[in-house]
Amino acid sequence: MQPRAADTRDRMYEVSDAMNVQKVNYQKELDRILKQLEKEHETPSLLLHSCCAPCSSYVLEYLSEYFRITVFYYNPNIYPESEYTKRILEQQNLIRDMKLRSPVSFLAGKYDKERFYAMAEGMEDLKEGGARCMKCYELRLRETAAQAAAGGFDYFTTTLSISPLKNAQKLNEIGTRLGEEYGVEYLLSDFKKKNGYKRSIELSKEYGLYRQDYCGCEFSMRERKI
Repeated sequence: MQPRAADTRDRMYEVSDAMNVQKVNYQKELDRILKQLEKEHETPSLLLHSCCAPCSSYVLEYLSEYFRITVFYYNPNIYPESEYTKRILEQQNLIRDMKLRSPVSFLAGKYDKERFYAMAEGMEDLKEGGARCMKCYELRLRETAAQAAAGGFDYFTTTLSISPLKNAQKLNEIGTRLGEEYGVEYLLSDFKKKNGYKRSIELSKEYGLYRQDYCGCEFSMRERKI
């Protein structure tokens, strides 16, 4: 049987996407930025979107050497509400307990789950990692960019790229675009690099953090149970 033209195009796009992923090493881009900050003896402000305490642990340890950080907890995708409460409290506890070079501030976003469900309408049955997740990235990063602009922050970024299941290429593309739209620099990053994910697991054990077994939304929970 000959492959359909659509199938062939899909495979070509997949190859193209894979090649694009290899073109940018976001860890090297971050290293370059950090070296420049050290050279200039600057400690800029950073609004750090956090998806959960375990993912933020390594990022806080890493970036607190270079930035004045405010953790922005905005995750209207999390389901159920008891899970949201558990995660936000765990985030606050980590900030309080973690030994860092500079104090870290905390900013809680609104738990506007209706906004998430409106965004996800029609994409409820898509697999995790697909178009719904890309829209969820943008939903959370857009709010972070807006808060960063309103608060006069020098940079904003997200902890999401520390997960092996998250698409760092798309996160950086979305963040860069929103940074241009809101006039705030997006800090390029891929926090899973340099054993970042491994270190987050070590820190989670050290601080006794609750580590959830699903991304957070109702749809990812449903998929894990299948």
